[in-house]
Amino acid sequence: MFRVDLHMHTVHSDGRLTPTEMIDLLASRGLRFVSITDHDSTEGLDEAFEAATKYPDLTLIPGVEMSTDVPDGEVHILAYYVDRFDPDFQNTLERFRDARLGRGQRMVEKLAALGMPVSFDRVLELAQDGAVGRPHVARALLERGYVASIKEAFDKYIGRNGPAYADREKMTPEEAITLAVRVGALPVLAHPSYVKDVENKLPSMIEAGLVGMEVYYGDYDEAQIESFKVLAEAYDLVPCGGSDYHAQGYVDEVQPGFAGPPTSTIDRLAALKAALPLSSR
Repeated sequence: MFRVDLHMHTVHSDGRLTPTEMIDLLASRGLRFVSITDHDSTEGLDEAFEAATKYPDLTLIPGVEMSTDVPDGEVHILAYYVDRFDPDFQNTLERFRDARLGRGQRMVEKLAALGMPVSFDRVLELAQDGAVGRPHVARALLERGYVASIKEAFDKYIGRNGPAYADREKMTPEEAITLAVRVGALPVLAHPSYVKDVENKLPSMIEAGLVGMEVYYGDYDEAQIESFKVLAEAYDLVPCGGSDYHAQGYVDEVQPGFAGPPTSTIDRLAALKAALPLSSR
């Protein structure tokens, strides 16, 4: 079992556990260093920190995952040690959550035009007052019997090239990294295997302040881990990672404790955070 997991989602984005339920699960698995990284939201962190007080051996690092846009797809940026009390940062996150809401409405409209009506109110219920995401629309499709799985919903209808896909306001990776740095956070590239031509995109992100990259991610096999470890070393990036757990209940969903980086990653991240100017900590 791994002791570090730096990538998980709760009901405050597209996960299905409350922050308290997540913390209880992580503690039961013997994890020592964790980060909850909801999409465009830090709303669950207060509850998570309160729940973590029951477990003195568990260290919670405040995090967030920000979606950004490049011409050939999306790039997700994780930010660790984020200042969740910064008002300008929260205003930015709120704007992007509102954009997620509008996108959800447009996808529901497109699905209705395709002969697959789903209730947007049901999508909101599934989001449980969190940031609305495509997985919530996918679950609504699954409930209505239009698809046999969440994966089918993405592959056929709401994936980037699907007929019901709708875009939303996004930042560039460099803008998200700059924002993270401004609030004293450490920006890390999420799941690099999802990024087309990732090696050519890294220099501009590093120039903006990127300090790490997910190497030990979710369902990566040994060959992928080794490949991204070499890439991270070449650019002196901290090798991060985690399960990307959503508690969606898939048979093959990677559980907390079954993927993650070594504890040396935490030492490197902590050293980088300590080296920041006092005004940025």
